Amino acid sequence: MTSGTSSVSVARTDRIELREITPSAAAALTAGDDGGFAWAPGGPYEGTRDACTMIVKAAQAGVYNPLWGAFAIIRLADGAAVGGVGFHGPPSDGVVEIGYDLADSARGHGFATEAARLVTAYALAHPEVACVLAHTEPANAASQAVLLRAGFERDGLGEDDLYRFVLRG
Repeated sequence: MTSGTSSVSVARTDRIELREITPSAAAALTAGDDGGFAWAPGGPYEGTRDACTMIVKAAQAGVYNPLWGAFAIIRLADGAAVGGVGFHGPPSDGVVEIGYDLADSARGHGFATEAARLVTAYALAHPEVACVLAHTEPANAASQAVLLRAGFERDGLGEDDLYRFVLRG
C-alpha cells in the first residue's frame, strides 16, 4: 500500500476481508488515486469515492470515527479491492445506515452480500446499535437482492422515495 494509506482488517470471511479506508486513503481516492488499494477492473465505484469525500470532510472537521467509516472489500484470492462498504455515519437513536458498491468486474459472485453481512454483524455487535438500515433505488433489483440475502426486510419507503430495508439485532 501507498505510504500513509495503510489500513487494518476489521472483519473477514474465507473469501473477503474489510479493510478500513483511512482519511489519508480517502483523500487519495477523492483525488482520483487508488488510495493504496489494488482495485479490480472498474473500481473504485462511484459510491466508494462519494463515501471517501464524506470521510475527508469528517476528518477535516475533527469528527471522523473509524468505527463508523468506510471499508474496502478485499478479495482474498488475489488481494484486489472489489468494492466498498460502510456506514453513513455513527449510530443515532440505535440506528445505523450502511451502503455498499462493487466494481463491475466483481458483480455476481456474492461479494456484496458477504460484505453487507459482515458490516451488519459488526454494527450489531455494538450495544448502541439495535437496527441497521439500508436504502436502494426502486429499479436496483440486484441491490435489493443483496439486502434480502443478507437478512434485511423491506420496510417501506425512505427519503427520496428510496426503498428502505432494515435488519434488527
